[in-house]
Amino acid sequence: MDRRDFLKKAALVGAACFIDFRLAFAQGTEDNEVGKAWKGWKKGQFQIHLIFTGVAESMFLIFPDGTTMLIDCGDFDALARGKLAVPLLPSPERHSGEWISRYVQRVNPQKNYVDYMMLSHYHADHGGCDKFYAKKEIRDGKDYYIGGFSHAAEFLTLGKAIDRCWPDYNDPIPLTQEAADAFDHMKSFYDYMSAHKKLEIEKFRIGETDQIAMKKDVDAFPDFSVRNICANGRIADRNGNIRDLYEERKKSNPVKLNENGMSMGMIFTYGNFKFYTAGDFSDSWKLPNGERFEIENALAEVVEPVTVAKINHHGHHSMPAKLVSALRPRVFVNNVWDQLHTVAPVMERLYSRDLYPGDRIVCPTVFPAERRAEDAGKPWLDILNPASFDAGHVIVNVEEGGRDYSVTYLTADDESMIVKSVMRFDN
Repeated sequence: MDRRDFLKKAALVGAACFIDFRLAFAQGTEDNEVGKAWKGWKKGQFQIHLIFTGVAESMFLIFPDGTTMLIDCGDFDALARGKLAVPLLPSPERHSGEWISRYVQRVNPQKNYVDYMMLSHYHADHGGCDKFYAKKEIRDGKDYYIGGFSHAAEFLTLGKAIDRCWPDYNDPIPLTQEAADAFDHMKSFYDYMSAHKKLEIEKFRIGETDQIAMKKDVDAFPDFSVRNICANGRIADRNGNIRDLYEERKKSNPVKLNENGMSMGMIFTYGNFKFYTAGDFSDSWKLPNGERFEIENALAEVVEPVTVAKINHHGHHSMPAKLVSALRPRVFVNNVWDQLHTVAPVMERLYSRDLYPGDRIVCPTVFPAERRAEDAGKPWLDILNPASFDAGHVIVNVEEGGRDYSVTYLTADDESMIVKSVMRFDN
């Protein structure tokens, strides 16, 4: 999009009162960071990096004291999607796990050391698998596949893994039956890493507020915390009470459950700033009375309003009205690897002022031209960040104490870390 197109877009957005003029103006080259290399992290900032590869979901978090966390590091056969594929960036010359690890090393205050790694749920686009794009080796006399997390681990040192059902992989039912594509891959990865790389592994503890914590300067930022809200089809309220959403379904001894519904989720709090993320948390089924039960509606009952929310399940058949209304963020972010992400029905709910009042903006890692043409004229296009029209990495940067924050797009075309746009907010 050239400058004339941008100014036209900014004027339309401002006229519609969806983003104030100061924020719309910051989208263009007028911001003094645009066109320059990204400045990096400094102590006191909480950063959320959505890393774009075109084939996977991955987020890298830097806590205010410099503690780091890699949530998801997938690889997926996205090219097999044909016309539904999005660009592979920076190029297909390296696989997703390596591109992600290289990005992490550029932004990580600890270089190649990462304190926490977390697989949100057992799907290949979040953790890799042994079916495609994975190099096979023999390690400890067994097949070992390098792809996704195991590929990144060839370049990064990982301190602790937090898994939804380790060590017996039997929660809520034997995992081999419900997520076979990623299970064997991640199990062999955990076995090798714990035996040879000193990786600690522990099970995610639903409802706790101290499992994921700062490690470098524990007392420096007392207003930073992480609350574990969901995993394994269960949700926890703010008092720690846990509800099993699949309790009735498990009575029939199922051999398979929707892995998306097993996703781990958290709310990160830094002063007045809150960030929600829950992997692909989504599932629904028909109740005996004929009504449809949406697990995201149950999750809506235990979350609070947040500042920034990552969209569940890439914005594909997710984010029902009740959850959108409960979260009511100023900013939605989304990690995209397919044309069927951030789809129209989801965008209509994110746009709706009937669900909650006030401004909001949607910042996916990409919202491609094909989608814009297909959805031309839809009013919700006005809440899309125009920087998403060309793929990029998205950084949410929260200043010390959670007072102010910004959303920055970096170019994903190469590894230059050039700033494409900046949008600034008062919290």
